[in-house]
Amino acid sequence: MTKLGKSILKGAKEALSYAKGKKVKVKVHKVIIPKQVDVRAIRTKLHLSRQDFANRYGFSLRTLEKWEQGIRQPEGAARAYLTVIERNHEAVELALAG
Repeated sequence: MTKLGKSILKGAKEALSYAKGKKVKVKVHKVIIPKQVDVRAIRTKLHLSRQDFANRYGFSLRTLEKWEQGIRQPEGAARAYLTVIERNHEAVELALAG
């Protein structure tokens, strides 16, 4: 087996042990996602219209409007994505440019 294969297998075994509640000597990184994000503030900070923000980051205009009007709140993954956009929109745009 290659070095890479051994590393992947080791990691999978460690992940399985961790998932089963066993103590393992691995680093665990927890991601903290804000409970709420101010979508309008993020968009305004970037000086984008709703349409431009939706187009640039892949949101539906209707969803963006509902978030900004407080009708709905972004779910976990969307909140995480919006947080990344707020903190480093250049990196997101670079990644999405393909």
